[in-house]
Order: sequence, then structure tokens, then C-alpha cells
Amino acid sequence: MRQRAILAVDEGTTNAKAVLVSQDGEIIASGAAPVPIEHPQSGWVQQEAGKIWHATQDAMSACLTAAPDTEIVALGISNQRESVLIWDRQTGTPLGPVITWQCRRTAEACNALKEAGHEAEVIARTGLPLDPLFPPTKVAWLLEHHGKDAADICIGTVDSWLIWRLSGGRVHATDRSNAARTQLFNLSESCWDARLCELFGIDPSMLPEVHDSSHVFAETKKVHAVPYGVPIASAIGDSHAALFGHGAFGPGDGKITFGTGSSVMTTLTEFIAPPPGITTTIAWSMGGKSTFAFEGNILVSASILPWTATLLGLADVESLLGLAQTVPDANGVSLVPAHVGLGSPYWNPEARGLITGLSFGSEPAHIARAAAESIALQVHDVFAIMADTAKGIGRLSVDGGPSQSPFLMQMVADYLDHSITPCRNAEVSALGAAHLAGLATGFWQNLEEVGRLAQHGPEILPATHKQVRQARLHGWRKAVARTLM
Repeated sequence: MRQRAILAVDEGTTNAKAVLVSQDGEIIASGAAPVPIEHPQSGWVQQEAGKIWHATQDAMSACLTAAPDTEIVALGISNQRESVLIWDRQTGTPLGPVITWQCRRTAEACNALKEAGHEAEVIARTGLPLDPLFPPTKVAWLLEHHGKDAADICIGTVDSWLIWRLSGGRVHATDRSNAARTQLFNLSESCWDARLCELFGIDPSMLPEVHDSSHVFAETKKVHAVPYGVPIASAIGDSHAALFGHGAFGPGDGKITFGTGSSVMTTLTEFIAPPPGITTTIAWSMGGKSTFAFEGNILVSASILPWTATLLGLADVESLLGLAQTVPDANGVSLVPAHVGLGSPYWNPEARGLITGLSFGSEPAHIARAAAESIALQVHDVFAIMADTAKGIGRLSVDGGPSQSPFLMQMVADYLDHSITPCRNAEVSALGAAHLAGLATGFWQNLEEVGRLAQHGPEILPATHKQVRQARLHGWRKAVARTLM
């Protein structure tokens, strides 16, 4: 008898992954393929839409080849967020590059909008500040530079592009979590915002239809990697998918996803206007109802580790973390990783990284430890705001490569002064997409059943004395203040 499973795609910034998830929540097969990144100018980051699609197909093919006797019940999509592209609706040809979430090419356009006094209105409607991280100024740039000769254009985030290709060009759609990150979606009215489309010079007819995250968008057609007629039954941004995959369904429950940058999220039962420094977003939607979340986006997180290893002449990140553990503290050294600006809670694209607090007593090990600490300290700054506004934090889960390091995660627990729970499965974003697709197709019946599938390890408890913690936080705040000068 063939085993039934959900096929979930997690299309990330550097890799496309695919997994098959059985009814008991286990991953029975996986596949992956790299996605190239281009840096045509300083601060510009882009990808090719065709290469994203080919990498996604390669990942699905590898996954399905590893489990040939599996019946695919449905397909779910988790995707890198805020990356955006345009394509010709008639031919399906991409028009220009995919401008990724990391790209800063529209910083001047964002500053001009701020100076014109538009930011307060944008935040009130979308929960998001004016920053080149978010898509609308990128879309305006694409339309100006690549859309002039096309009569019928589709605008989409990466999930929309994959739904379009998987459906054979029949469906242009997205889910509410991805729509909420476009800065064109009105959170309180749950629709594309005509006022914001006008502000950014975008024709609303080019935007995708918006559906629940758990929804049958279409069926697969003309895809060599996947059988014909498989329901495409979920789409959700990768950070939101991780929150769902952790089973963070209760108010205040949260997660920290560590990667190139970090996403810090806590679940809300209703829309709350964000305090300065963090954003409000739609976590997911089911049955026509949205679940909201606070989020802080940290631009440089784990990516500071290989950079620092190279700076110190070390072979790799493992060597860096080993060196960092040879000293009890950073001896007053702070490293602020503002290499592409600072994200939440500071939102300063002009900030640049620095190492401060150096003395003749400073050693390479202190710099290594300061780099490692910067990951936890940035998370602390985000949670300090969330906890005050949301009136407390519930169960916290962590995922991503760095979450497998007990040394790094102990720092996170210490600086948060809150226990954290690592996920035993590295593919938690893919699991979240799979769970939503399974709910849309009856593979799983309800949230209670899905919540029991979450796989977590033992809690990591805070272990640093309060006075030590406060002294280190004081030094960190002084270093950040210098970065922002």
C-alpha cells in the first residue's frame, strides 16, 4: 500500500527545499537545490525568477525520487518573504530580476516618502515602516525599468510566482501572510489598499488574488517534477510557516528563526497597532479569519559568524564558536552587525557595523564572543518591546541552523531571561506549510491534531546572574547608540 503524504516546498533565499510529510508528522524524504544570488551593485541583491523555479523543481524531483511509492495528497508552499518580481501575464516571461528582501536599492525612495510625511499613514494601514526591505518601492523600480513595454503585468512575491508556474500559468494568487508583507495590503480591512497603490504608483489589477494560507489555490499542471492534478493547498511566508510549524497557537507564544537574518514573532489574537521598532503582520489565515503576530526583522544574524571567522583568520564558524567559548565574557568588546543597516527595533538603513570597547587586553577570543553575543542581544532588543506591548511572552521556540548550538541558545535564554525550546526538526517552515495544506485537504482535521505533531527538545533555562546580564546589556546599548550616530 502506498504511503500518503504532503509535499511541502520551502523556497528560501539561498536554497529551495522540498519534503514529504507523513500523517504522523514525520519527514519521510527530502530534496534541495541551491538558488544563486547576484550583487550587481553595492547594496543591490537580486535573483533570477527562472532559476528559482528550476531550483524548486529540482528539489521536488530529488524529494520524490527518494520516496517513489508515495501518494501525494497535496502540495504546500513556504517562501522567502518580501522578495518581489513582475512577469508578463500572457507569456509568463519574467520582466527583470527578482529583487530580494535584502536589497537596499530603493533606500532613497523610502527616505523621500518619509520626508514627505507618509510613514505614519503607511504604518497605520499595513503595520510596516517605510524601509527598502518591503516590496512597494521595489515594484515601482521594476515597473519603471522593466515594465514599460509589457501590456499586461503580474506583480507577485515568490509564492505567487510558484503558484503561477505550478498551475501552468492559470492562477495568479497569494495568501494573506505574504500579502501582509507587501506593504500594499490593508490589515484592518483585509484587502489591497487603493490609497497605498496610488501612493506607490501601482495598478491594483496587477496584484494577485488573496486567499487564506490554508486554501486550495489550484491544481498542478505541466510540471515535470510533480504528478498532474495535485492540489496546491497552502501558501505562507517562511517565518509565518515556522511559527505555525512550532504549534505557537496561543496568545504570546512565539518563535525565533535564526538564519542570514532573524525573524522574531509572537502570536496575537487580534490586530494591535505596532509600537515603534516592531511590526504587526498576519501570521496566517484559515476559514476566512486571520491570526496576527508581532514581528521583529533582524537583518544580520547568523551571517555575522562566517564574516567574523574570516576577519580573524579562522577556518570556519565552528572554529569561531570554539574560540568564543575559551573566554567567560567579551571583556567589554561589543560587535554591532549593522553591515547592511539595522532592522528591528531601530530601522536605520544607513547604520553600519562596528566593533567597540577594544583595549590592549582585548584578544581575538573576545571579538569572537562579541560576534556570537550579538545574535542574542539583537533578539533581546526586539523582545523587550514585544513583551511590554503584548503583556508577556508565552512559550518560545527556536529554529534554524544556529538553534542547534547549545552555546548560542544558552546566550539567547540568558539575555531574554526566558526559557526557550529548540525544534528537533530543521525544516520547520516546510512543516508549517505541510500542516496548512493538510488542513485544507482533510489530511489532518483540526489545530489540536496538528499541534500534537510539533517536535521540540528539552527547554533551555536562563542561567546568568541578573547583575551580569544588566551590565552586558548596558555595554551593548552604548555600542548600538554609537552605531546610530
